Amino acid sequence: MTAQEMIPFVVGGGVLGLVTIVTLVSGRKGNAQAEKRLEDLTGGKRAAKSEAAANLLMRPRAIDLGGTSFWNKVVPNAENLNRLFEQADVSLGFNQFMLIVGGLAASGLVAGLLFHMPILLIPIAAGFLGALPFLWLKQRKASRVKKFMTAMPEAVELVSRALRAGHGLASGMHLVSEEMKGPIADEFGRVFEEQNLGIPIEVSLRGLADRIPTMDVRFFVIAVIVQRSTGGDLAEVLDKIGRLIRERFELFGHVKGLTAEGRLSGLILLALPPGLLGFLSFSNYNYVSVLFTTPIGTKMLAITAVLQTIGALVIKKIVAIKV
Repeated sequence: MTAQEMIPFVVGGGVLGLVTIVTLVSGRKGNAQAEKRLEDLTGGKRAAKSEAAANLLMRPRAIDLGGTSFWNKVVPNAENLNRLFEQADVSLGFNQFMLIVGGLAASGLVAGLLFHMPILLIPIAAGFLGALPFLWLKQRKASRVKKFMTAMPEAVELVSRALRAGHGLASGMHLVSEEMKGPIADEFGRVFEEQNLGIPIEVSLRGLADRIPTMDVRFFVIAVIVQRSTGGDLAEVLDKIGRLIRERFELFGHVKGLTAEGRLSGLILLALPPGLLGFLSFSNYNYVSVLFTTPIGTKMLAITAVLQTIGALVIKKIVAIKV
């Protein structure tokens, strides 16, 4: 059989294989969709969310504040660090976290010694690398709070509609935990689980305000607590809070657009000196080597770093307009 006679067989086999692969993938996708629908109908999704809320509720504290652990004695403000772990929703053990911190700090020391950095810069490098996990905690907390606040108006309005439909406040929060996703579902589900275990809902809501430290959440918590003490139409109050949160988001977006030029200018001004130093270090190292090899140069670098930090704080203060 010649090569020209084999071409139709090869093309036919390729088409047959492609059709077989597409059929198998479509069948698996259809099976996955059918399993998902069946799981939703049988309450599997609700059971999974309930289990996630229970796991969040039963998670141990990062540091045993009432015990005699080593970290409780070493860490100067263990309560704030515990709160940061809870706000960032980190399931990593504190021992493992501090092991990562120590490993990064040791890596900074070793790198400084290997690259023959000045003595004054080696502790700075170690401290910077050791602080990265704490910066990650801060960033994770900020991201989680942002996701929560994005869904907050819809959640408040959902609780308001549930109240108008005849449900109780706890049932409305349970509805939010079932119908929504992300941190908003976890936190409202946690409040529901806590009041199921006998904790007063006022205490659970104060815990919510501690885990999500924003003004809008405080508005919601204060409104609920005051209404339960004095009475009134909670559904109408929640509707007003939902509109208030949406208007605050709109105003915040407007302010962010107006301050975009200042934030960009600050970013460029802060990035220019280290960027120029890095470029000169690669293009003409002899020109900038005096900054790393002489005492005066090392002092100039330290002073520059301090001034850069002060400038960053000033620019951040200028463009950070509270809404």
